[in-house]
Amino acid sequence: MLSEAAIKELNEIRQKYPDASAALLPALYIAQREFGYLGADAYEAVSNALGVPKAIARGVGTFYAMYKHKPMGRHVVQLCTNVSCMILGAEKLSDFLKNKYGLEPGGTTPDKRFSLVIMECIGACGTAPAMLLNDDFYENLTEKYIEEILEKYK
Repeated sequence: MLSEAAIKELNEIRQKYPDASAALLPALYIAQREFGYLGADAYEAVSNALGVPKAIARGVGTFYAMYKHKPMGRHVVQLCTNVSCMILGAEKLSDFLKNKYGLEPGGTTPDKRFSLVIMECIGACGTAPAMLLNDDFYENLTEKYIEEILEKYK
């Protein structure tokens, strides 16, 4: 069940689109924010709110990498591993996250503080390696810089 505030926000967004299914992307984002991830309850809530089949909502939600499909940590680290980032050390940074924080790709730290998502590309080839932490963008990453960044996210 979506909160009253989320339903209000969803109705406002819905008014901007000629067809309910066109509002699926922002609706799924709202549901993810409300539920923490897109599971059966979230898809059902979006389906009911927009009047679209659950299969359509789920199909859209599973197509895009920006949606999460299992419970995540309080903070989501999205590390780019595409060509530029890989060449400039993303694999080493992934190993660092694993060894220092116990953070495996696709996993969550035991304290539920961080989850790690490996991204194919975040469009920062000129300043690689790069990552998103929640909605914050970081570039020119090193192990030391990542440590400094993660300290800010308690």
